Amino acid sequence: MKYALPVLLLFADLLLRASSAGPALAASDLDPAVAAAEAQRVAAMERACRSAIVIFAHQGNDGGSGVVISPDGYALSNFHVVQAAGNSMKCGMTDGRLYDAVIVGVDPVGDVALLKLLGRDDFPCAELVDSDEVHQGDWVFAVGNPFLLATDFKPTVTYGIISGVHRYQYPAGTLLEYTDCLQTDASINPGNSGGPLFDAAGKLIGVNGRGSFEKRGRVNVGVGYAISSNQLKNFLGHLKSGRILDHATLGARVSNDDQGRVLVSDILEDSDAYRRGLRYDDEIVSFGGRPIHTANAFKNVLGIFPKDWQVPLTYRRQGKTFDVFVRLAGVHGQQELADKLAERPKLEVPDPDKRPGKKGKKPGPEGPEPKHIPLPPAMQPKQKPAEMPDLVRKQFEARSGYANYYFNRQRRGEIWANFQAHGDFTAATGVWTLRGQLLTPGDSQLELSDRGVECALPGGHQKLLVQGSLAVAADPPGSGGMLAALYLWRRFLVSGPEKFGDVYYEGTVPLPGRAGLVDALFATSAGVQCRFLFEPGTGRMLKMELFRSPGDDPCELIFSHERDLPGADGQERELPHTLEVRHGDQTYAIFKFSEINPRQPTASPQ
Repeated sequence: MKYALPVLLLFADLLLRASSAGPALAASDLDPAVAAAEAQRVAAMERACRSAIVIFAHQGNDGGSGVVISPDGYALSNFHVVQAAGNSMKCGMTDGRLYDAVIVGVDPVGDVALLKLLGRDDFPCAELVDSDEVHQGDWVFAVGNPFLLATDFKPTVTYGIISGVHRYQYPAGTLLEYTDCLQTDASINPGNSGGPLFDAAGKLIGVNGRGSFEKRGRVNVGVGYAISSNQLKNFLGHLKSGRILDHATLGARVSNDDQGRVLVSDILEDSDAYRRGLRYDDEIVSFGGRPIHTANAFKNVLGIFPKDWQVPLTYRRQGKTFDVFVRLAGVHGQQELADKLAERPKLEVPDPDKRPGKKGKKPGPEGPEPKHIPLPPAMQPKQKPAEMPDLVRKQFEARSGYANYYFNRQRRGEIWANFQAHGDFTAATGVWTLRGQLLTPGDSQLELSDRGVECALPGGHQKLLVQGSLAVAADPPGSGGMLAALYLWRRFLVSGPEKFGDVYYEGTVPLPGRAGLVDALFATSAGVQCRFLFEPGTGRMLKMELFRSPGDDPCELIFSHERDLPGADGQERELPHTLEVRHGDQTYAIFKFSEINPRQPTASPQ
């Protein structure tokens, strides 16, 4: 204690000297590297904040946050934010303007929603980067609208680090599951829901949505979770389809054994994984391109994929390794998902203390904002809450199974227009003749018409006359229904999506053996389902898949444009040079065409 007073006097003297020196001394003593880092951080935050949006429901009681990801106004938020706001909402930005926004698509399981802000085509936007490059300890900052404080549209910025990566959060019921998310100690409070999480350079690495809160108050305790940007990128194409999305299941369960291996503990025999050879007690080595060392890691990877994606799987049995692609099934039926949404107007998280064998606090999504915070008078909507502004109404179309069918119809039309840029087939309603060689010796000739398909191959002659459903049309044997697939391929090109059947834009999907994602149209016609895959940008059709039944492998027609064959009818059309027919893991045939002749109808068609 005898040294306490001298130390206090010394400290006081240092404070006095520092204060007398003034700001000039502080500036001169500041390390240039520190000053540069500070300026860089301030600039990154200022730039990032311009892409953030503050969301207010028309009722004035609910809201949250979001982030614009493209100049034309597409923005990401949480599903539980827009569910409270409805199909249209008001969004403020740092330019001081309040924009109308319309719902585009929703992912209730992953708690993600896509909006479109209206009124301009040059919105400031954030760049989605690779969240797998984010590491524990990286500096990050969250931007949002906590407690609806941003009534001037200026969002709040909080700073922190990445506390953990690849975090898995238990589902709330069956509709909310946070997988492979980023954990941060940057303050995330009610109202930050849907807001962006940026890295130190101002790049978008996630969307905030969940937080661990104390029981006695919904205030940040330093544990928040963001949906990873890689999961968002996987679902973005599907969100632009305007649909209500579902997540994926492998059709198998896994668990760790006493040696630390991840083994299949249960598997459905009608799953694609079973058809690809996966069995009970097989060891999962990698899934979706990521090594799997724990059952938790498997759940994390599975949760970042939409249903119906084909992803790589490596498994081991008795020392032998197998590499396959598996087609993921959905967790819910489409109607089941819509019904569950109708039953649950707002998402809630059950008390974790009531879960068997679990103790402690469970993270939960941020719910609607406090009711005592109204919108300022200038922001109160002039119309009734149920009404939409005219600008929004023009871009909203209600339909069962969709969040907004308008965007599905628009995207489907864009893809078809891009495809028709390579040639118009609508007038080629006569018999199509395809001549060429198989890779195995021998010539082939295929004739496609409105009535069916005739096929002359070295092994014999095959014929399909279409009279109703194609669900049982499996010929030639081993092809999975090549004749039916060729018939529907021609009919799709001639009739277009408007007349072919029930055709909708599915989103973007991976194509095994090809980098990046491709556009997919999904259709139901003649009692079967089929998918048409198109190359982004060029609009060329790359592949067709025919599903005769849910429990069987599709017949796949894979088109190659090594060179384009001109049509014999004088019309300028780009036609594939090579056709590969696959069923399951086997190639049935590869055709090298020397002639494709789509004819216009004659007076006496044969």
